[in-house]
Amino acid sequence: MTEREILLKKISTYQFAALDLQLFLDTHPNDTETVTKMRAFKEKAQPLIAEYESKYGPLTKSATTQNNWNWIKAPWPWESEEID
Repeated sequence: MTEREILLKKISTYQFAALDLQLFLDTHPNDTETVTKMRAFKEKAQPLIAEYESKYGPLTKSATTQNNWNWIKAPWPWESEEID
């Protein structure tokens, strides 16, 4: 395994554990021990995500780019003046 793959594996492991505990909390909302564990997994994942993104680029699509909604300004197919 490459360093990149190892890092992705660690990130996905922590994120999976946090998500699994979050789902458990849907039916056990007052379980403070599980809340603590879930937060710990999320905290462990954050520095790994930051490391991955600094080395290999973003893991998720970011909405910080300019002109995100330019596609909406184009005419829709039924707004075309051409008649087939």
